[in-house]
Amino acid sequence: MAEKLTITLTRSLIGRPKDQRETVKALGLRKMHQTVEHQDNAAIRGMINKVSHLVTVNEK
Repeated sequence: MAEKLTITLTRSLIGRPKDQRETVKALGLRKMHQTVEHQDNAAIRGMINKVSHLVTVNEK
């Protein structure tokens, strides 16, 4: 596992189910093309898997 993950919101949340919108919000993403960094752990990986079609992830 990498030390940190850089997560970028690349697709719109318009028309997405509420649970997906809340997952993106919990990751700290509010706007398109916004990038956040998180520690690499199982909880964050699970959230990324749930919305993998909306975000891009880079490992550092």
